[in-house]
Amino acid sequence: MEALLAALAAADWAAVAAVGGLVVVIILAAKAGLAMGHKDRTNGPPVVPGLPIIGNLHQLKEKMPHKTFAKWCDIYGPIYTIRTGISSVVVLNSAEVAKEAMVAKFSSICTRKLSKALSVLTRDKTMVATSDYGDFHIMAKRHIMAGVLGSSAQRKFRNTRDMMIENMLRTYHKLVTDDPNAPQNFREVFKAELFRLSVIQSLGVDVSSVYVKEFEREVSKEEIYQTIVVDMMMCAIDVDWRDFFPYLRWIPNTSFETRVLRTESRRTAVMRALIHQQKKRIACGEAKVCYLDILLAENTLTDEQLTMMAWEEIIESADTTLVTTEWAMYELAKNPEKQDRLYREIQDVCGDEMVTEDHLPRLAYLNAVFHETLRRHSPVPLIPPRFVHENTKLAGYDIPGGTEIIINLYGCNMNKEDWKEPEEWRPERFMEGSFEDADMYKTMSFGAGRRACAGALQATTISCTAIARFVQEFRWRLKEGDEDKVDTVQLTSYKLHPLYVYLTPRVGK
Repeated sequence: MEALLAALAAADWAAVAAVGGLVVVIILAAKAGLAMGHKDRTNGPPVVPGLPIIGNLHQLKEKMPHKTFAKWCDIYGPIYTIRTGISSVVVLNSAEVAKEAMVAKFSSICTRKLSKALSVLTRDKTMVATSDYGDFHIMAKRHIMAGVLGSSAQRKFRNTRDMMIENMLRTYHKLVTDDPNAPQNFREVFKAELFRLSVIQSLGVDVSSVYVKEFEREVSKEEIYQTIVVDMMMCAIDVDWRDFFPYLRWIPNTSFETRVLRTESRRTAVMRALIHQQKKRIACGEAKVCYLDILLAENTLTDEQLTMMAWEEIIESADTTLVTTEWAMYELAKNPEKQDRLYREIQDVCGDEMVTEDHLPRLAYLNAVFHETLRRHSPVPLIPPRFVHENTKLAGYDIPGGTEIIINLYGCNMNKEDWKEPEEWRPERFMEGSFEDADMYKTMSFGAGRRACAGALQATTISCTAIARFVQEFRWRLKEGDEDKVDTVQLTSYKLHPLYVYLTPRVGK
């Protein structure tokens, strides 16, 4: 109840015409909530007890609901029901049930349910990751696979990825040479080169700056990154308390609305400026192998679709790959014996040759390091909610149409029934014979079925090649006192504290 009162107290009451009307609505909602609680749930999933009106919201105020969901799994099992306001939500916390929902029951469970912030930022689902499964989703995914993320397209960007990793290594070597005793900020170097790759793949060229008409000035590369990547990620996890109480949507939440609309308009202004700049290049006859040129050649997309699809490729390439690679290097720096095992494998497979993408299929322990990092530090702890279209059965329970479903990937990957000592980061679990190649996706981090992540191949290739080259070139050690710095930014897996490491060049490298 305190959470609701705090939210209501923060509302812009100057625009509320009648407080009495609010009281009536709340009373009616309370009665409706109590009535819902008395419905026959003979074969429904277990229900987590909550309060009238607000349901279980008061138990989720720590901003890391995926961890609370995982704890409830120990009490109520891998599938249970909670209430957020007056809405009932079924939460899935095991890979077996999640796969059933995403694959076997896909036709009944495939529509996205977005928060107010995500609805605005995605222009009402005008992007592959958040769109409902239908004609637009199929068309957009076909374009992004053919243009950037499919195996054929990935081969075209091989030289760009190689350049990205060489640039990072060159920068790390220079930093160590300039000050060998200083800890280095891993994220700053990796982030800059990953963003460069995403921009080249999407727009065709690296961009140092762009003139934005709406800003009436030139915008630097750093501000471009801040506007179309960082600000968008932070805004996407912003919560409008009215999402939980749709019957109170008439109450203004001015600060939230202003923040989201401003972030979205700035993103759109910068993206349109970038696209306009590249259209001038194309008009001069300078074609590039890139996503934008392919989209423009289609000549079937609206300006909004073009803007959103070009932006989606950039933000998704510049986000989850960074999260996974930073956590992998944190764990390897923290566990020198595992780092040494990986280095020995690289020596055995590659000898004096530098690691390339061609070596990846033969580096089994590297593959285990990558997938164990995905398991322990799921890049997306919670999959955006979905709606059940029609009455269906899930894990033996009856799920009525209209129910909202949340898949807790963190809970799936920390489920004690599936993973021994899940709190431990132990790549060896993927080397023990219980996982065949197809089972490497047991972590569910790339989803499953027809909505599996389109960027799985690129993320795996970039992250694994980078990890191998980093360990081949340097010995990694954590900055003193950083061993327990594992906090994340709210409900994401983005590391709250950037990774700082001491780097020692390997002898002969």
